[in-house]
Amino acid sequence: MAELNWKGVYPAVLTPFKENGEIDFDMFAKNTEAQIKAGVHGIIIAGSLGDAAVLDTDEKFELLTFARQLIAGRIPVILNIAENTTKNAVNFAIKAKELGADGLMLLPPMRYRADDREVVTYFKAVAHATDLPILIYNNPVDYSVFVSTDMFDELKDCPTIVAVKESTRDLTNITRMKNKFGDRFHILGGVDTISLESLVVGADGWVFGLVDAFPNETVAMYNHAVNGDYEKALEIYRWFMPLLELDIHPKLIQYIKLAATAEGISTPHLRAPRLPLVGEEAERINQVIADGIASRPQLN
Repeated sequence: MAELNWKGVYPAVLTPFKENGEIDFDMFAKNTEAQIKAGVHGIIIAGSLGDAAVLDTDEKFELLTFARQLIAGRIPVILNIAENTTKNAVNFAIKAKELGADGLMLLPPMRYRADDREVVTYFKAVAHATDLPILIYNNPVDYSVFVSTDMFDELKDCPTIVAVKESTRDLTNITRMKNKFGDRFHILGGVDTISLESLVVGADGWVFGLVDAFPNETVAMYNHAVNGDYEKALEIYRWFMPLLELDIHPKLIQYIKLAATAEGISTPHLRAPRLPLVGEEAERINQVIADGIASRPQLN
């Protein structure tokens, strides 16, 4: 198994589809190899950006098995859990371990908006069912559940809960976590448009979206930042921003698949209810992508 230290760049990888809606494993492999070549530190599969909502459970495990065989221990493979019931989440975690996942990303219960006590109980049930390290996904903007520092205080004694994907869009929450827990939880910034700022205030790395299309630029920006060369990091960041804004929209899958397709490492195909872009929106998003590609910074 690959070493998982929760530092660095972790792409929330896309799930490319063929035109008929089947998973395009060849393109998945092409994108994954581009990520590894760029120097990412692990990948997260079947996440929100990875079309978790339209993948069958068996397809998620099929992706995990394929990714494990393809990557062969070069980087960690983290599988996302997005289930409606505690029983299914627990069983999912157990199966993920059997199939060789290196870690898990765990969302709160889907569909039902659980209260704080229910969310903590749900997280604990999964944590107690596995010895795999768990990344809690804290995203109240998209999933209506805010995992507060008080809730993390109840989770801190679960040894398998080791990290948080910080997607509250409130940078001060990183400082609150650091002030209360020190280094007990690794923190990965989960919002592309405040990624550089998250490192400055103490994040250990990123769960990134646009890295799916631009792995070299993302890793270069991260490396410059952690090495203290903020001038070079800012140069990439300012170029990147119009593209990064594609990550904070309900159509992020459509948008980022188009960007990655333009770079030759994805397909644009979708599963309904998502549909291809049309009209002004399609023109505008494709122009943002084209402008970014045309003006990309020199990395060396």
